[in-house]
Amino acid sequence: MEKRRAFVGRDASALLLVAIVILLGGGVAFALYSLRSDPIQEFFAEDRVISVLYVIEENGEPLNTFVVLFYPNTRRSAVFDVPGDIGMLIRSINRVDRIATVFDPEHISPYETLVSGVLGIEITFSIVMSAADLGRSIDLMEGIDLFMPERVDFIDGSGRLVLLPSGINRLCGSKALSYFTHVAPGEDPEAAERRRQRFFLSFLERQAETNAWLQTPEVARLHRSLMRTELDERARLAIFDEFARMDMSRISVHAVSGTTRQVSGRTLLIPTHDGHLIREVVRRTLTGITRPAEGMDRHFTVEVLNGTTTSGLAGRTAEILREFGYDVIAVGNAEHSDYERTVIIDRSGYEVMARNFANIIRASNIVFETPDFSDSASLEVAMQNLDLRSDFTLIIGRDFDGRYVVGN
Repeated sequence: MEKRRAFVGRDASALLLVAIVILLGGGVAFALYSLRSDPIQEFFAEDRVISVLYVIEENGEPLNTFVVLFYPNTRRSAVFDVPGDIGMLIRSINRVDRIATVFDPEHISPYETLVSGVLGIEITFSIVMSAADLGRSIDLMEGIDLFMPERVDFIDGSGRLVLLPSGINRLCGSKALSYFTHVAPGEDPEAAERRRQRFFLSFLERQAETNAWLQTPEVARLHRSLMRTELDERARLAIFDEFARMDMSRISVHAVSGTTRQVSGRTLLIPTHDGHLIREVVRRTLTGITRPAEGMDRHFTVEVLNGTTTSGLAGRTAEILREFGYDVIAVGNAEHSDYERTVIIDRSGYEVMARNFANIIRASNIVFETPDFSDSASLEVAMQNLDLRSDFTLIIGRDFDGRYVVGN
């Protein structure tokens, strides 16, 4: 009998030991799996740019699509505005159509893939919000601040007149949403585009300002319910923690531009140079936010002059430069129309930035103008001239093919 008890005791002890080993092993395995499968930690550890797709939708259609690129080490970021009417070959339906055709707020992957293709980058995470939930999110943040260059009057979706004075306005969710979605009679499409971009930047900034409040447990649960995302709660909070560090004063905004064409009865936006231009803009933007050079904080102005007999060349080139974020303040003709070589005149004082500008069109002919500071009179004249002139003057020559300088 005693032997039997001893045997049973040893057996129970062995079983208990095995159970403990299994539990410990399982805990370690789970911890390792959690660390390995946490995408946020992987990205931070690998020192990579985070790219988040934001889609604001209404009735299953994307109203606006923005891609936010953010590099934590420099706190620099950029936003790309991607219109839903971009036309491209969609292999899943085997035809050229709007990328918005594949949009499904419950299944974002196909749309995410097409946006990735347009920009030439991998989308890290996606966030989809309905217009109504966007308004609720703004109310959760106690409104957002929007700057109105001039008074804005419009009729909202309920037929009510909304009056917004010039200056900074703190808007509640419903007013902010009306401002974002309304279509002003006769409004220039580019002005409407800039208005929606300013709204999105204000939304990001307010989200950063209220991040601590949004991460309190009860508020976080409500905030999470206002969006669709593949991010688990820990990853979502970590992303917003990082976005709260974003330097909003140096954020750049770019929009995919192109020409509209009718394809099978549908109006499509065909990206400039078949999409090669916007992908180059993205590549240069990534370089700028990850390895900022001296002068990156400056907003550079450009004058574009046509030194050839090709009509409209300066205007088309100006559009390319605007894609890269330059402020084109003048477009016109050069003193004569027989320039053989394209030339860039630099007055910025930043040689690296001047060469970066030249590289956009693969130009090598750069003239660096240095003001004459030899006496006070010359200094005054030089400073007056600098105030009146752009940072860069681009004079287009016959060696420019509409996109690049050839035969350097």
